[in-house]
Amino acid sequence: MSHAIFTANLCTMGLNLLYAIAAMLIGLVALKLVDRLVFPEINFIAEIKRGNIAAAIFVGMTLLFLALVLSKAVS
Repeated sequence: MSHAIFTANLCTMGLNLLYAIAAMLIGLVALKLVDRLVFPEINFIAEIKRGNIAAAIFVGMTLLFLALVLSKAVS
């Protein structure tokens, strides 16, 4: 009985890990699309490297928003 529960939990954890990886990849692709389509003239990575705090906050909030949306879609 214990072995069956352990196996089921292990399978569930593996699926959750796959969902998390898929959600992360979808989020990064969505961030790149937003970066290229909505703000084509702004390079956010270069702005962050130059110390632009507003660009860092925008990218961070965009990632948090995508994480919230994807977490609801996965669960």
